[in-house]
Amino acid sequence: MDRSAKISELATIALAGIALVAAMELGEVVLAPLALALVTGVVLSPFSELLARRSLSPLWGAILCLAATLTLIGGLVLVFQPVVVKLVDQAPKVWADIHNTIEGLRGLLRGISDMSESVAEAVSPEAGTGAAAQPAQEGMALPTVTDALKIAPSIISSVLIYSGGLFFFLLTRSEIYDWVSLHLSARGGRAELSARLKRADRNVSRYFSTITLINAGLGAITAGAMSVLGVADPMILGVVAFTFNFIVYLGPATFTVILLFVGIAQFDDAKSLAPAACFLTLNAIEGQFVTPALVGRHMKVNPLLIFLALIIGLWLWGPIGGIVAIPLLLWILVLTKALNDDDAPATHEPSGS
Repeated sequence: MDRSAKISELATIALAGIALVAAMELGEVVLAPLALALVTGVVLSPFSELLARRSLSPLWGAILCLAATLTLIGGLVLVFQPVVVKLVDQAPKVWADIHNTIEGLRGLLRGISDMSESVAEAVSPEAGTGAAAQPAQEGMALPTVTDALKIAPSIISSVLIYSGGLFFFLLTRSEIYDWVSLHLSARGGRAELSARLKRADRNVSRYFSTITLINAGLGAITAGAMSVLGVADPMILGVVAFTFNFIVYLGPATFTVILLFVGIAQFDDAKSLAPAACFLTLNAIEGQFVTPALVGRHMKVNPLLIFLALIIGLWLWGPIGGIVAIPLLLWILVLTKALNDDDAPATHEPSGS
């Protein structure tokens, strides 16, 4: 009977976990920007506390933090806009260069295939076969203004959810933590839970601040390298590298593809691969040496947990999930006492971050 009850309990937990994951995936439109807003609020918590110590009301503190965050996001959008426009304008040349490269490889493979068929016919004439028909080339349709207008309502709703979630979290953060401490802690444990909540905030904020400094350094060095290589708009590319590096794995991979397009569009020889190769080298140095030295020494988190958190975050919510996965993991680990050191804010960041 006890065994049956245990199995039933485990099955209930498993079904609840599956239902939770399904709900998180189905609610991506609402939950993803809301989770990003909560993570942003946690990162800004030290700044919010500083404003409170300066006798500024929570309302004005929330307004200032929200305004600064939206201004930063708007600035990043303005930086990304010319990059996107330039990639779209240069797309025909890139497609043509890629097409010529593919045709050259096909010609080489066709020559090898013809040679193989000649040998096969010499050995066994009846075994010869005709050349396979080449598939027709299909052009890749570029996004239009109509496509952009179709996704505009979704973007606006995500911005509104993010803004509202961030504002009200910053405004009522202390009340939320007091309520959680009062209702979810045992008698006499309210102060301890409240302290753990604030410690989790500090750890996540410190982690994110450290990663921001590392990514800023990577962006500056990337801009300098692109300038030396003669790539157009190196400063903009540096900002893009800084931003994309927050999305572990997916961000650097996407930026490498962008640099491949930029290199092919601007150069006609082997130098077209130099921008992407240069960034891959810089990103490898950052992931293997810089980040572990500045971040990993403080925090002892199993790399498998980090990898699983990233995979689940990217799977559920795409790039936003990749951004919030590690901060949420750190927050949960500190809150559940999996990380007991009050000065342990960071993880052993996986390589290629």
